[in-house]
Amino acid sequence: MPLYYFHLRDGIDVLLDPEGRELDSHEAIVTATLVEARGLLGAEVRTGQLDLDQMIDVEDEAGAVVHRLRFADALTIVWPTPQPG
Repeated sequence: MPLYYFHLRDGIDVLLDPEGRELDSHEAIVTATLVEARGLLGAEVRTGQLDLDQMIDVEDEAGAVVHRLRFADALTIVWPTPQPG
């Protein structure tokens, strides 16, 4: 099974995934990336800060980016409905 590396990027720094994980399809890559991003976002929310200027790049063993997920695309923000007066 192919090995993929999930690297966290914020535009300045990169946190490299040294171990990677084996996944069997592009759909599995997309799902795993979304789960990872939402887990990191959830941890940030608990600290009272949410940084949407991050992304996860998934690279194959040759170093080619096969999937990218921006954190802003990992969730939908539902703003409060204005209440009358």
